[in-house]
Amino acid sequence: MTRRQAREQAFIIVFEKTFQQDCTVDDIVAVAAETCLFEPDEFALRIANAVWDNVDDIDEKISPCLKGWKASRISKVANSILRMGVAEMFYLEDIPVSVTINEAVELAKNYSTPEDASFVNGVLATISRNN
Repeated sequence: MTRRQAREQAFIIVFEKTFQQDCTVDDIVAVAAETCLFEPDEFALRIANAVWDNVDDIDEKISPCLKGWKASRISKVANSILRMGVAEMFYLEDIPVSVTINEAVELAKNYSTPEDASFVNGVLATISRNN
């Protein structure tokens, strides 16, 4: 599995967790494996766990960079992608920031709107410059 495919898998896990607050990442992955949706990938699990182990800190990094937006108004897709991007930047040390931002933009293009892709790019670029 490529890292891009693993990021897509991580996105599915992170996005699903926004709806299943009482479930753990492991619970979501177990259901996905049981239903043959996917075989869990180690890199995808690293990202998903980094997001949910640090979600409050991640959201604190995102919030000040939402010029003219409130966090509650961001789509769950864009929010999940932003959280993944910040998790990669701050909690997975082996990934260049430029790769993280590019991959997040590609996820937004595939799973959301062109506007969300630009939004994700802007927010992650601002976070990377400020930290």
